[in-house]
Amino acid sequence: MKKHLLAGLALLGAGCATPNTAQAPAPAPAADHAASPIAAAPGTANTSNYQGMVNDLGRPEADRQLDPQRKPAEMLAFFGVRPGMKVADLGAGGGYTTELLARAVGPTGTVYAQNPGPFVKFAGKPLSERLARPGLERVVRLDREFDDPFPPEVKDLDLVVSHAVYHDAVWLKQDRNKMNQAVFAALKSGGHYVVIDSSARAGTGTTDSESLHRIDEQLVVSEVQKAGFKLENSGDFLRNPSDTRDWNVSPRAAAEKRGTGDRFALRFVKP
Repeated sequence: MKKHLLAGLALLGAGCATPNTAQAPAPAPAADHAASPIAAAPGTANTSNYQGMVNDLGRPEADRQLDPQRKPAEMLAFFGVRPGMKVADLGAGGGYTTELLARAVGPTGTVYAQNPGPFVKFAGKPLSERLARPGLERVVRLDREFDDPFPPEVKDLDLVVSHAVYHDAVWLKQDRNKMNQAVFAALKSGGHYVVIDSSARAGTGTTDSESLHRIDEQLVVSEVQKAGFKLENSGDFLRNPSDTRDWNVSPRAAAEKRGTGDRFALRFVKP
C-alpha cells in the first residue's frame, strides 16, 4: 500500500541535521577515471575498495543500521561508480543511496537526487537535512516526476540508478516508457542505468507493484530495452531464492522479514 512505502521513505531521513536547500554546484573538472584507486569496469570493482566509505562513522547511524540488508559495498561495486562521475539517483527518498554515491564520486563529481511529488511530501525534509551535512555539497536536489526526471541542463551523465523504486512508477501512474527514454537521453554513450527492485513472481508483470511493492524482473528488462538500452549484466548479491515472493516487502509491512525479499539488480548500457 502507498502508506507503507511513504512511511518507509520518512524513516530514511532519520538522524540528519538542519534543513537546507541544495544549490547547483559549479561544473566539475574532467574526471580522471583511470587514475582513480577504484577505477574498474562496472560490476568488476573489488567491494573492499568501497568498504571504507561504508564503514565511515560519519555516516548517519540510521543508514548504517540498514547496511546489512542493502549490502552497499556490493551495490557500489555493481554500479561501478568512480570519482568524478556525474550520476543521478531516481526516487532518492531520504538519501541513503544518494549519500553513498556522493562519497564515491567525491569532490569532483556530481549527484542529482530526484524525487517525485509524493516522495517529496514525506522525504523532502529528511533529504534537505541530509544535504546540509558536510561532504554533500555537490548533490543537487531535483523535485520532479519520474516520467520527467531531469531538466534540460542535466546531460552527459555517467550513471543513473533506480534503487527499489521502479515499481513505484506503477502505482504513481507514471509513464515508464517516458521515464526510461528520459534516462537514455540524459546518459552519455556508454553510460549505465542500474535498476534494483524487489522481485515479483514470474509472469505477474505489475500486478503486485502496489500491493506487495514488487515487480516482475523480465517486465523491467523488456521496458528498459524498449528505450534503447542493452542489458549488460545482472547481479545476485541481493538474491534470496527461498523468498516465496507473495508478501509485502515495504518497510512497515515487512517488520521482522524486512530486507529478506528476493531483489534483482540489472545493469543496462546506452550503446
